[in-house]
Amino acid sequence: MISKSGFIAAAPVLFVLLWSTGFIGTKYGMPYVEPFTFLAVRFAITAAALTILAVAMRAPWPATWREGGHIIIAGLLLHGVYVGGVFSAVSEGVSTGVIALIAGLQPLLTAGLAGRLLGEKISAVGWIGLMAGFVGVGMVVWERLSIGSATITGMMFAVMCLIGITFGALYQKKFCATLDLRSGNAIQLAASAILGTIAAVVFETREIQWTGEFIFALIWLSLMLSIMAISLLYYMLRIGQASRVTSIFYLTPAVTSVMGFMIFGEALGALAIGGIVLAGAGVALINR
Repeated sequence: MISKSGFIAAAPVLFVLLWSTGFIGTKYGMPYVEPFTFLAVRFAITAAALTILAVAMRAPWPATWREGGHIIIAGLLLHGVYVGGVFSAVSEGVSTGVIALIAGLQPLLTAGLAGRLLGEKISAVGWIGLMAGFVGVGMVVWERLSIGSATITGMMFAVMCLIGITFGALYQKKFCATLDLRSGNAIQLAASAILGTIAAVVFETREIQWTGEFIFALIWLSLMLSIMAISLLYYMLRIGQASRVTSIFYLTPAVTSVMGFMIFGEALGALAIGGIVLAGAGVALINR
């Protein structure tokens, strides 16, 4: 069996690998369904699965309404606002490069707010690492930085995903440190499913083409992202500083680019490779 120290060391690597598949899964599934409908179905499936698991394993549930409220708010920010923002931005024609660059501001924004909200201190070397990581992300996604057919609404959704992941991670760290990963995540996903359903009823036709690609994307994003990756993120936030934990998000555009190169044959030039190295060096400086 893997030791606790071994799991702590492996958690960031596993999280980055899983989280980086989010854009791949979105690319597979989005042609067959509208974004809020996709999210409503995805969150409902994962909420049901985790509820069954939590009941079967007799996991503890929130002891007070206040505790449950904090869990719901954090979940709506991380699942509803962030993931909803990404899916909606993609559906509005915003390129994955632009989304990745905007979301790349998240570690910097988190570090700036963590001092005020959580009392965390960032060293000068840490700030250098944060800046290097952001520049590295910019280099990785440079060739995909195209406004193209993106709408103003799409860009607003991209900014919304930045707000969701930043404040969601901080809120989770501050108010939900003792959250049970089974019951707590089930509550968060159920609340996000309700939010997604309301948005789908108001704004969309709710039509789904049940193709093999869509079903694969739905299952992968539900199990690997909404359950496995989020649980790893919550675990890392529980044991580490928010600014250091969120710095690993700098690595996801790099890993996504490598996956895109291997799966879809997307270009991976010298500038992107240099950005991957620089982003990795930045994360290493932050977490040294």
